Amino acid sequence: MPHRIVHMLRARGQVRRPVMLAIAGDSAAGKTTLTRGLVRCLGAERMTAVCVDDYHRYDRAERRDKPFTALHPECNHIDIMEQHLQLLSMGEPILKPVYDHSTGRLVRPELVRPRDFVIVEGLLPLHTRLARACFDITVYLDPPEDLRHRWKIERDCATRGYTPEQVRAELARREPESAAYIRPQRRWADIVVRFAPVAGRADPPGTPLSAELLLRPTIDHPELAEVLKEPGTAMHLRLRRDTDGRPVDALHVHGYVSPEESQVVKKAIWERLGPRAGDGLDRDALGRLADGTVSDPLAITQLLLLYHLLETDRRQAA
Repeated sequence: MPHRIVHMLRARGQVRRPVMLAIAGDSAAGKTTLTRGLVRCLGAERMTAVCVDDYHRYDRAERRDKPFTALHPECNHIDIMEQHLQLLSMGEPILKPVYDHSTGRLVRPELVRPRDFVIVEGLLPLHTRLARACFDITVYLDPPEDLRHRWKIERDCATRGYTPEQVRAELARREPESAAYIRPQRRWADIVVRFAPVAGRADPPGTPLSAELLLRPTIDHPELAEVLKEPGTAMHLRLRRDTDGRPVDALHVHGYVSPEESQVVKKAIWERLGPRAGDGLDRDALGRLADGTVSDPLAITQLLLLYHLLETDRRQAA
């Protein structure tokens, strides 16, 4: 189905359709962490999470004899992924394939019914024009490569049985396809998110990573300039040039931000949500890391995405 027809059908829908959010990024970029907090905040009864890495065409053993990695479109059922994204965006259920990352095997598919909100995360959700047409909000996670490599080594060794040397070799093998197919999706994101340490600053151990959010004018972001007008070092909103030379608002939330200062931005976003901010949302779920600690930069990032999900839902219901 051409992407323009998808746009038209979703706009003309006679029934209320799900709000679709895409979170794209390379392996171990933090997609699951970002998704998990949103699902917990909204509640599983309102949120459906889908990982499009389940659409691998080959299992891990079969890929060993292939001239490409799991990042290559030829290694994935992109056409089926597109069909399923269209169905989900129209409120229809799908029978989704399942890839078991712990064993590297393709296992029994599962029935997925879209709820009010659908988060789609993975390597290639924004790879094609047709796939992109299915989303209301698009995000790309763009951590520094050295940090992402460290995360991938830690994760794959802890949960997937690899040695550090094996992970480094696989990262090197994947690099050409990361450059060719994963990183180009950045250009299609409404919001580009980078979690990283503050350059040149020696923060004490345990300091959360800072967040830089590029807020592109492709969607309407909440007005934050008024609450960030006071000069400060821990949070600020500045106009800068994106990688393509175009101007973009950059929201910086440093890891050492005080709870009092971060609360100013959180309060402003919650107030802009109005009555929707009290619809059974678990506010404490935002910003929680896997080890149970809380990161204000992560919480503000998730809260901004929550704002877009609820605002899009409000506009559809109007």
